[in-house]
Amino acid sequence: QVQLVESGGGLVQPGGSLRLSCAVSGSIFSINAMGWYRQAPGKQRELVARITIGHSTVYADFVKGRFTISADSAKVTVYLEMNSLKPVDTAVYYCNVEGRPTAWSQGVVDYWGQGTQVTVSS
Repeated sequence: QVQLVESGGGLVQPGGSLRLSCAVSGSIFSINAMGWYRQAPGKQRELVARITIGHSTVYADFVKGRFTISADSAKVTVYLEMNSLKPVDTAVYYCNVEGRPTAWSQGVVDYWGQGTQVTVSS
């Protein structure tokens, strides 16, 4: 069973920084990409940043220049460095892994973490 364990959320003042981590454990044959999504109260879940196994990255426009996604393949861990945080960044942040469960799987599966709360407030 694949588990994604997130850490690093919390309360921070506007302009501050946080670093989220997501450690992946369990049996998964291959990973295509890892990423972070967020969901604010009353809003839909949205992509924040995504990194492929080849380390290509995609960022939502609202975080470009402020957030940086990275991954450690050996540790099977993805990170999200968040700088210049704003109150609008307040949300539950979810880790996502897109991968093939087994060698004979025809498609990919999305795995999700339990979410970590990020609150930006003075």
